[in-house]
Amino acid sequence: MSGRFAPRPVTRTTVRGGDTAAAGSVPRQSTPAPSARTRTWTPPGPLDLALALGPLRRGPADPTFRATPDGVFWRTCRTPAGPGTLRVSAGAGVVEAIAWGEGADWLLDELPPLLGSLDDPSAFVPRHRVVADTWRRRPGLRLGRTGLVLESLIASILEQKVTTHEAYRAWRLLIRKYGDPAPGPVDLHITPSPRTWALIPSWEWHRAGVDSKRSATILRAVRVARRLEEAATMPLEQASARLQLIPGIGPWTAAETLQRSNGAPDAVSVGDYHLPSTVGYALAGNRDADDDAMLELLAPYAGQRHRAARLILLSGRTPPRRAPRMTPGNIAAL
Repeated sequence: MSGRFAPRPVTRTTVRGGDTAAAGSVPRQSTPAPSARTRTWTPPGPLDLALALGPLRRGPADPTFRATPDGVFWRTCRTPAGPGTLRVSAGAGVVEAIAWGEGADWLLDELPPLLGSLDDPSAFVPRHRVVADTWRRRPGLRLGRTGLVLESLIASILEQKVTTHEAYRAWRLLIRKYGDPAPGPVDLHITPSPRTWALIPSWEWHRAGVDSKRSATILRAVRVARRLEEAATMPLEQASARLQLIPGIGPWTAAETLQRSNGAPDAVSVGDYHLPSTVGYALAGNRDADDDAMLELLAPYAGQRHRAARLILLSGRTPPRRAPRMTPGNIAAL
């Protein structure tokens, strides 16, 4: 088991690849608080916590997630049993977890799937050198599943048609204002309940920089939150269809959600602004690839296309810039 969690320097985050940089320190206790629950778990193979948990982080100041320089990861969420905070660390081949709040037991029960216990990396066969090289350098990549649809869905809706900076700002402002303080010894927040999301007034969406189209989509989603959560246990095709019954949710939003809630290895983000050119450039030297060209290049990875795309993003082989980045908007100033 030695070397499974060998330290790996984290310098720059590849947002879509799911790596995550360390933030500032978080108040810690030498022993768990009386209300805390604990669990240890031994993963069956190599595991990189940063790669497994990184996709759940929505920006460096995400109020629901934090990573510290000592390799500790904090995550908060609204579980079916209630709000909860999870602290995860690893060493000597063992994962150690502490959880607080009404959802503590649920979080600990779901710890292995969250870290990829249901993922089957043996089903993946690299077909390109850049993918094979990254696969060899990142043996701890696991696709985890949260089992929670709405939290990922709302964050993905906020990311529609805007820059990541705008989406992260909206997420941060809304969670800080309308989420509940997280249980446990950390200054984080829990995402709002469906009812609270539904009661956010229109001017607060505007103040957070969220246009009426995205806010309306979120409002439609939270009205049927229970039905959407059922998608966490569905096969990918049925789960995607369930989400896309909501007007305003298309293939991109559904894929981005199910990659996290279901750990879906084939949920490729069709309709993404950058992904087709990144995949096209890495696999064929074609920086002008569109969705059709991307899907053709990823066809040999059928059933594992999301994993292949993540490895390409983590490879760092991206097309050189030749135009200004997308300009952030600011509807709050209007």
